[in-house]
Amino acid sequence: MDILISVIIAVGIFALGGTTVLIYIRASSSGVLKRAEDEATGIIGDARREAQELTLEAERESLNRRQDGETEAREARRELTRAERRLEQRETALDRRAEQLDHNEQSMRERSAGLDEKDRNLDKQERMKRTQLEEISQLTTSEARERLLNDLDGELRDEAARRVRAMEQSVKNEADTRARKILATVMQRMTSQVTAETTVSSVPLPSDDLKGRIIGREGRNIRAFESATGCDLIIDDTPGLVTISGFDPVRREIARLALTKLVQDGRIQPLRIEESVNNARADVEQTVQEAGERVLVDAEVPTLHPEIVKTLGRLKFRYSYGQNQLRHALETSWLAAALAIELGADVEVARAGGLLHDLGKAIDRETEGTHALIGADIAKRFSVNREIVHCIEAHHEEVRPDTVEALIVICADAMSGSRPGARRDSAEQYIKRLEELEAIANSYDGVEEAFAIQAGREVRIIVRPETIDDVAATRLARDVSLKIEETVQYPGEIKVTVIRETRSSAVAH
Repeated sequence: MDILISVIIAVGIFALGGTTVLIYIRASSSGVLKRAEDEATGIIGDARREAQELTLEAERESLNRRQDGETEAREARRELTRAERRLEQRETALDRRAEQLDHNEQSMRERSAGLDEKDRNLDKQERMKRTQLEEISQLTTSEARERLLNDLDGELRDEAARRVRAMEQSVKNEADTRARKILATVMQRMTSQVTAETTVSSVPLPSDDLKGRIIGREGRNIRAFESATGCDLIIDDTPGLVTISGFDPVRREIARLALTKLVQDGRIQPLRIEESVNNARADVEQTVQEAGERVLVDAEVPTLHPEIVKTLGRLKFRYSYGQNQLRHALETSWLAAALAIELGADVEVARAGGLLHDLGKAIDRETEGTHALIGADIAKRFSVNREIVHCIEAHHEEVRPDTVEALIVICADAMSGSRPGARRDSAEQYIKRLEELEAIANSYDGVEEAFAIQAGREVRIIVRPETIDDVAATRLARDVSLKIEETVQYPGEIKVTVIRETRSSAVAH
């Protein structure tokens, strides 16, 4: 019984403890569940964040792989393009090589044909030689030697002629090039002034009342003045001006100075006129002497005889085609010296010959003969070097030039006279020369039009192509140039150009 009670008590205690435990367990389990739920929620959040990170990382990885794939694809495409280009270049090279092979094959065929032709020629020559040998075998020793020498002589003559022609052409080309270079070098060293030609001089008057005093009673003053000076006085209605006319430039200068002094003095009568003219003549002679001495210094020519210096100074008042002759003489001296230096000729002879080449122009209106021969006679009279005298007399080739210095003076004279601006024609003479040039060209058959251009330095001729062929055009240019040389007076040179033009046209429908 006690045992049962004990059991019941134990059971009750156990039951009570179990309830307590159960209650405790329940209380504990609710906390655990809450913590578990919280942990689960945290785990789920972490899992979601990790899943998002993994997703983003996967997307980045995918994007990187896609970019790498595109880069590899582009590289592959570039490589493919390069490979295609290389293939095209190889194909082009192969095509060229094939063309070259075809060309080489064609050349080989042509060469083969040429070799065949050479073989035939050699066979022919061999037969000819054999025939000649057969003929020679029947000759004596002297006959064989004679024939051999004749053959060698002919071959040597032909070879010598070929070499002479080649050397002549080479020398001509070199001479033309060197001559152009020398002339260009010399002409570049020259800068010269431009002058104008005149045959009249003007004297200004302070008042027109002086015209009556210059004329004088019954014209005695003007007659005395013209008699003393050898020039004509032109007194017209031109206000404040009297004109002096005369072809001798020295006399005209004397007259100008004398009349200027008379006008300044105001006392105009025959005795005063004679005195004034004498004074003016002395002044002009002094000017002439000084001009001659100055030009000797400028030209660096040694001292010459005083009469030659005085005669040379007279060229200060002489003009030709608008070019002052003393200035022209100095230019010619400079040019001749420069050419002589370039060519290795005698510089002093060329310098003096150029300075004195137009010496005769100073007195050619007072003496018969050409100015070249007159100048040479003056130089001889005063013991000028014979080589210089030859330069003077030969500068227009009236005497054949025999020295290099004479030829140099000829070239220098032409260069000074034909340089741009050196000479000038009057308008009437200029137009007349152009008309003459065009008339000469138009006088030939087959000429359609002719034009004188470049201030008369060139004539261009247009011909009818159906009438004039190329050979005839060349002949026409030569004929026209020769006729111009014979009939027209001109400084320098004139170029003749013949133009022959043919045109063909068709219309496509």
